[in-house]
Amino acid sequence: MAWDEWEQLKSAAGERQPTGMQLNQVPADPGGSGTGGSGTGGLVVNQDDLGAVGHEAFILHGELSKGADLAGMGADKSGAGSTMQASSELSRNHFALGPALGTALSVWDTSLKTLLQACAHISNHLDYSKAQHANDDAQIAASLRHRDGSAESWSKINEYVK
Repeated sequence: MAWDEWEQLKSAAGERQPTGMQLNQVPADPGGSGTGGSGTGGLVVNQDDLGAVGHEAFILHGELSKGADLAGMGADKSGAGSTMQASSELSRNHFALGPALGTALSVWDTSLKTLLQACAHISNHLDYSKAQHANDDAQIAASLRHRDGSAESWSKINEYVK
């Protein structure tokens, strides 16, 4: 993307939205209790959303593992990647760029490993959360049924909430 195109996109985005901060919140309880017990608002998470985000984190982890490992790309017999080989060669020839390139590679490699760990953690956690929420929903549904399998009435459920 060209710099001019980036500036045009930023300008267009700025025109669409006023600048400033807006905090989203659940409206106050009309009864004045402030507890939100009327059933409005609250966190809503769809299991498809959890699965989609977890899957994207998994895909990102795989792509980064393959394409962003500068330390391992073009490795020689000793295991040094082509960037580290270039750093060593530049250092041997007394170029100041050699040690700087080695430092940049080290920082990149550390940052990449941190990002890969974060992607793996997000993917694993959301997979676990999706399964746990499904299990919780099943347990709640089972606990709100009569012995004959019919659903508990809304009025009876409402008594439990009070």
